Amino acid sequence: MKITHIKLVCLLGLFASFTTSCAVREKLPAAKPTKTPDKTVKIPNPVPVPPAAAVEEKLKVDLPAINREFRGVWIASVANINWPSRNNLSVEQQKREAVSMLNMLQENNFNAVIFQVRPSADALYTSELEPWSYFLTGKTGEPPYPNYDPLQFWIEESHKRGMELHVWLNPYRAHHSNGGAVTSQSMVNKLSDITIRLKNGMYWFDPANPKTQGHVSNVVKDIVKRYDIDAVHFDDYFYPYATYNRGADFPDHTSWNEYIKNGGTLSRADWRRDNVNKFVERIYKEIHAEKNHVKFSISPFGIWKPGYPEGIVGSSQYDELYADAKLWLNKGWVDYFSPQLYWPIESKGQSFPALLNWWKSENTMNRHLWPGLNTVEIKASDRPSEIKNQVEISRQILNNSTGTIHWSIAGLTKNAGMLTTLKNGPYKEKALTPKSPWIKTSPLEKPTLFTNENGSFVQTSWSSKKIGNVFQWVLFTQYDGVWNTEILTLETLSREIPKFKDGKALNAVAIKAIDRLGNESDYMAKKIKQ
Repeated sequence: MKITHIKLVCLLGLFASFTTSCAVREKLPAAKPTKTPDKTVKIPNPVPVPPAAAVEEKLKVDLPAINREFRGVWIASVANINWPSRNNLSVEQQKREAVSMLNMLQENNFNAVIFQVRPSADALYTSELEPWSYFLTGKTGEPPYPNYDPLQFWIEESHKRGMELHVWLNPYRAHHSNGGAVTSQSMVNKLSDITIRLKNGMYWFDPANPKTQGHVSNVVKDIVKRYDIDAVHFDDYFYPYATYNRGADFPDHTSWNEYIKNGGTLSRADWRRDNVNKFVERIYKEIHAEKNHVKFSISPFGIWKPGYPEGIVGSSQYDELYADAKLWLNKGWVDYFSPQLYWPIESKGQSFPALLNWWKSENTMNRHLWPGLNTVEIKASDRPSEIKNQVEISRQILNNSTGTIHWSIAGLTKNAGMLTTLKNGPYKEKALTPKSPWIKTSPLEKPTLFTNENGSFVQTSWSSKKIGNVFQWVLFTQYDGVWNTEILTLETLSREIPKFKDGKALNAVAIKAIDRLGNESDYMAKKIKQ
């Protein structure tokens, strides 16, 4: 509790006769000897007062807008594409690889990781529903030794660096052809009644079977409930690509015959799409019912149907994968939507800007639309320049909710010029992820700001009463009337700010808290007197 200068004088005058019996138990604020008309009262053991030059004042200011853009990267575990690089690494080697990747992303101003934790009805996390992944340990069902939880590790290390961690799951793939032998631990055997073997050696859950939908729903809810994730992400594998079954129709005869026997009237193609549509809506609602702040996203094949928009040619996800991705976006059953636009800007049959503009026209619920870029193998003579230009075109088209996702982290690590081109270009400054205003959440409390002179610096620190709701901080410093912005991690709680920089004097400091959905608190600002 603080006592003002005037009140302190009055109290001392009134209670001077009691000073020997009423010891002061609270620390008094900084004060100087105080004079009254009759006498001078000197306060015992006063707290030292900082020099007048460092006195701060709370004030109202007009802060600049914070830079915002979603900068994500896919990290694939299936077939050991990205992480872990082999399925026989030690735990320490796995951790070193993960930390190296995250450090690289942080240094190059990325802000989101999309980490594949369920490549094929298996787990790169502790699960009672599905076995440990072959791609993690080299044997389905075998835990890492010494035991640790890779997903928990990735979450903690991502958040420590101010990056979101999105879990990426393949909903229907039951076993990958690169996933070793099908053993008794595999879900292929544990759920054999809903599993179908394709001609390329992969196994697929039957999307039409209610047991499939219930099992995948339980897996998703289990992850959302137990882990501090920021989003759940599905990719483009719904019904499998036709090549997986060597052109033959998907063998879901049992489910189809059951549907017809019970009076079903849809065509087989519409029935398949209806199964996926209901499942997507269910997952979206269940995630938000469990934890409202956890986003749901899908990254479908980039073409809905040939001819949409005019001039587009290629595969039809609507007809081949039975994925009506346009409907999901129209209905708002996603929080962000990332069509895989893996073609060059100048591609005649699959124009990157034409496809992105078309998807934007279908975004009637104003969800985030962040295209996937083929950073690994885009067909261009200068890949770094092509990807940089796609990022910049996306900004022009998407305006207020910009963002892209890079397939995959290998495109950043295995092309010497890619990171440099992005860091020196569109990713030069850090950025917060765009807000998601349709997701309702409690407003953040305004943080408290403390300043104190420390020689040629102003020692600045901040805190929040409910720090558990804070994900990041934004620090503002004003020199000669010009504001600078710095995005900081949650663990950063202080800064030594120079009083002069490039010949300019420090005028003011301000702080904001940012929650995990990118929402900003009110600010607290203080004026710095020179």
